[in-house]
Amino acid sequence: PRRGESYGRPLTAPTAGKSERGSGRARRRSGRRRKGGGDVVSEPPPREGPPLLGEGERERPAGARGKARFRRRSMGASGVLRAALWGLLLPLISAQEGILHAFSTDNPLFKKDYCIIYNPSWNSLPSSLSGATPTRLTVLTHKLLCSSSDVPRDIMKDKAVVVMRGNCTFLEKGWIAQNLGSKILLIASSTGVDTPSGDKKSYKNLTIPVALISYADILDINKTLGNNVNVTLYSPPLPKFDFSTVVIFLIAVLTVAVGGFWSGMEELEELKTIVSSESREVSRKSSETIIFSPFKVIIFVILSCIMLILLYYFYIWLVYVIIAIFCLASAMSLYNCLAALIRKIPFGRCRLACGSTTFEVRLIFLAGFCIATAAVWVVFRNEDSWAWILQDILGIAFCLNFIKTLKMPNFKSCVILLGLLLVYDVFFVFITPYLTKNGESIMVEVATGPFRNSEKVGIILLKIK
Repeated sequence: PRRGESYGRPLTAPTAGKSERGSGRARRRSGRRRKGGGDVVSEPPPREGPPLLGEGERERPAGARGKARFRRRSMGASGVLRAALWGLLLPLISAQEGILHAFSTDNPLFKKDYCIIYNPSWNSLPSSLSGATPTRLTVLTHKLLCSSSDVPRDIMKDKAVVVMRGNCTFLEKGWIAQNLGSKILLIASSTGVDTPSGDKKSYKNLTIPVALISYADILDINKTLGNNVNVTLYSPPLPKFDFSTVVIFLIAVLTVAVGGFWSGMEELEELKTIVSSESREVSRKSSETIIFSPFKVIIFVILSCIMLILLYYFYIWLVYVIIAIFCLASAMSLYNCLAALIRKIPFGRCRLACGSTTFEVRLIFLAGFCIATAAVWVVFRNEDSWAWILQDILGIAFCLNFIKTLKMPNFKSCVILLGLLLVYDVFFVFITPYLTKNGESIMVEVATGPFRNSEKVGIILLKIK
């Protein structure tokens, strides 16, 4: 504040009826004040209204009450932040997740997994799918199962039964279902899925699994798998630390780093060739690169969107086209990556003449090896135990060759490409669930493969198992 003003109310003259001491104090504050050297300086009289604030200043609370209010406001903000963090962390700590594996009895290839929530203090689930027993599913979502007379015993005997949530506790529903001969009780919830809770002391003999599942998932089971469905429940153990995430991160970082280094070395050699005036070599190297102008970037992203939408609607047929394209592209990429290393070896450069062209014998064998590697992956691509290793190798080679071949002429093209790809990912992952009939993300559906087809899109899909 300026001279003659305080942080609180302005120093104005006292009103009639006030003490002379107060008016004198006000006059002394607004009058003349002596400076350090004895000089007298005049100060402007106080003005009516709130004090003026200088540039860059902010109004401060007045007095002890204002300071307390300021502290309460700060503590309230930090309290809200702590509450928000606990609200995000507590569901992760208390939730016990499991998997419901559903498959059609008419065609076991029609299968799908759903998330369930259960209470491990009530009962335990097998840790793997192989240790779980399939049970016939009976959907009774029009029943609440709060009384033994709600459902006949023969309908529930040796079945996995689905009833709606409400009117009684989870333990009461589980006890009734067990007494009626049910093997599994699934409680469908249309309001939200949380961990089933309750005191099991009165239901010590309750042994059947009781789990909570979303009502939307039950509707999806009926829609996609039909009425003849078997289900199994299991809960795979979660590792304390997922090392596969570190491996994937290192693979991604090293791939980008090596690809960028390779691209830079190729450009350096091209500049050296230009200096040596070997025009034929310059034209050959220029033909091996693709320059992404802003127009080409936009066309590339538009074609990616069209291809993803076509895959979503015609996945059963187009997936084999994508597999064939990936096989050819990855074989060529693997050859380019390994050929760049083999050319650095100074010996074994035996050549084979064919007309006016000569070929290195070692590169011919290398081409056969790369084609054989891609062919082996195509034949055994559905082998979960080891085929993913070949898929990762081919995917890394594809990425390296793509980074080496692609040239961004300026920063503008980079910004346009990354910006459009960000919009592309956000739209197809987070926005499309609100547009599709089943509420699924188009990107996730195409990446994981629809339930009616066991084939997966293998292009640049790094899976660590």
